[in-house]
Amino acid sequence: MLYLVLVVAFIASIVLTPLVKRLAFRVGAVDRPNYRKVHARIMPRLGGLAIFGSFLIGYFILRPVDPISNAVEPAFIPITTAIIIGAFIIIITGVFDDMLEITAKAKMLGQLLAASIVVVGGGLEISFINLPFGGEIDFGYFSIPLTIIWIIAITNAINLIDGLDGLAAGVSSIALVTLAVMAFIMGDIFVMSTAAILAASSIGFLFYNFHPAKIFMGDTGALFLGFMISVLALMGFKNVTMVALIIPVIMLGVPISDTFFAIVRRVREKQPISAADKSHLHHCLLNIGFSHSQTVLIIYGIAALFGLAALLFSQATLWGGILLLGVMLLAIELFVEVVGLAGKNYRPLINLVKMIGK
Repeated sequence: MLYLVLVVAFIASIVLTPLVKRLAFRVGAVDRPNYRKVHARIMPRLGGLAIFGSFLIGYFILRPVDPISNAVEPAFIPITTAIIIGAFIIIITGVFDDMLEITAKAKMLGQLLAASIVVVGGGLEISFINLPFGGEIDFGYFSIPLTIIWIIAITNAINLIDGLDGLAAGVSSIALVTLAVMAFIMGDIFVMSTAAILAASSIGFLFYNFHPAKIFMGDTGALFLGFMISVLALMGFKNVTMVALIIPVIMLGVPISDTFFAIVRRVREKQPISAADKSHLHHCLLNIGFSHSQTVLIIYGIAALFGLAALLFSQATLWGGILLLGVMLLAIELFVEVVGLAGKNYRPLINLVKMIGK
């Protein structure tokens, strides 16, 4: 049954995207070129509506079972209902931004409301975690705000990498496929099926969004994918262990790393953290000399490596996981310094190696 639903969601996305493209032009939801944009012509956005529509079709055909065990009592509404309500709020927020370019505060308010419905209404929160070497950390009153912060952070991380044709949709699809595989291994049918349906919808959209794109997903799509990934990752790895919480961070390594080093870069350059620039991962690779398509495919490859690392980490022993995590952090730092992701003069590791070699 799931395979058939995935095909339906995939085809629905292919059918709906051209219709959404016409709608975008009709309502003025277009992206105009500027100094930060890579594209040189007016492009329709709002493509996230096609992803959302095809996801809903597949979701309501399959009707995944409500995972009551994943909710923390008391839950005011079923977590599945909370997720759909939150998704609608995110979509509405994204549509308004794609059409009217609303303020950052207004977008944040929409994300905060959506996250609060899932956490407070649906009861999805992390109240404590067990530490690897014994003991636990009880978050107490901070459990709700910390969970909301996680959802909003991942939602915006996906939005920040949406800078090239097919980039956010492809990276999100890789993360969702990884999430579905890991949920299958863990026996979480709801997360597996929901992530798979969303991945099928995103891959269908890529037929129109890969370079040269015919339509952008806009904030409607980037915020929706980020929101859903953040919630599903939280549900899939809510084993209240430190290791379980590290897995989704590894899985989402590309958007999280890009966002983290963007903050580092702006702090070093004494710029506001929210300031826009052209130094994100895709900009760095373009500056090195890679083409548009090559840059996107390279980032796909990096995202796939993060997904593979997350799978290995989930099956590793404690010390094996620590070793894998150390190697990953070292590789990320070296890569960041080589491409200049944290700034052109940020090269502590390379300088250290040169100093030792003298």
